[in-house]
Amino acid sequence: MFRKIAVAAVAIAATFSLAACGGSAGTGASGGGEKQKTIGLAVANQQADFFNQIRQSVEAAAKEQNVKVVVADAKGDSNTQVSQIQDFITQQVDAIIYIPAGATAATVPVRAAKSAHIPIVAVDRNPEGAPGDTFIATDSVAAAKTLGEWVGKQVGGKGELGVIQGQIGTTPEVARDTGFKDAMTQFPGIKEVARQASQQWAQDEGYQLATDMLQANPSINIFFGRADALALGAAQAVRNAGVKDVTIVGFDGDKAGLEAVKNGTLAATITQPTQGMGKLALESAIKLASGEKLPAEQLQEGVLTTKENVAPFITTHP
Repeated sequence: MFRKIAVAAVAIAATFSLAACGGSAGTGASGGGEKQKTIGLAVANQQADFFNQIRQSVEAAAKEQNVKVVVADAKGDSNTQVSQIQDFITQQVDAIIYIPAGATAATVPVRAAKSAHIPIVAVDRNPEGAPGDTFIATDSVAAAKTLGEWVGKQVGGKGELGVIQGQIGTTPEVARDTGFKDAMTQFPGIKEVARQASQQWAQDEGYQLATDMLQANPSINIFFGRADALALGAAQAVRNAGVKDVTIVGFDGDKAGLEAVKNGTLAATITQPTQGMGKLALESAIKLASGEKLPAEQLQEGVLTTKENVAPFITTHP
């Protein structure tokens, strides 16, 4: 499990060791060592546990490596994020870790940074037409397919499906749709009867969208919320409607999502290795800033999480 992250962890440990040998902390190492690097971290929305875990991981790894991290929270607004990345460019940061706030205007920061010769590590979402120098994310196509196959078996290959989408056009929404649809081809007895898109992947949106779906299609017995928050909103809508025997699944492995799997509110989720992704993002930013080349994509493994295997992820998130 998480073999790619494990490899990355070894590389990070090696980097820590080299940093320790390089000299004292501060703006430069003693004896003419390298200047302290500054990394800009553009977060889509710090209200989301998923993004917060990545931020915390980046900051913890940066502290160990004597790297300065400057954080900017777009609060879900793409235009705000464009301005924030321009500020990073003005500050002449050494590299930028970029979690796009949405599909709208997502390419603008990448193009601006590349024009300023500042490398970009895209995380979770990779702007179409202007990708980062490397892209770190869960392999959501494979994970969503696994989730869909599990759902199909749980409901005996029959049912009516409601899909609560994330932001249209974003990498995770497209990938999760592709993977889940692929799985559903194995279960012709499951019919998708409704799908609606959220704007912010938020729980209140999941509640309202699921409520609308149930009013129009009261026989829905499967909900796939593209994020745990959306799935939790759907679970609330199902409770309020008094509907029984509905299989509700999410995606992310957020703290609230994992607890909901443990107590049976959600049937399953996909746990993303957010802590590992944050460490890998920082390591990649440092390497790119030093002139190294990295793979275009560094996809990680997402793990199907049910009541049977959720406990370790609650104790220590990967």
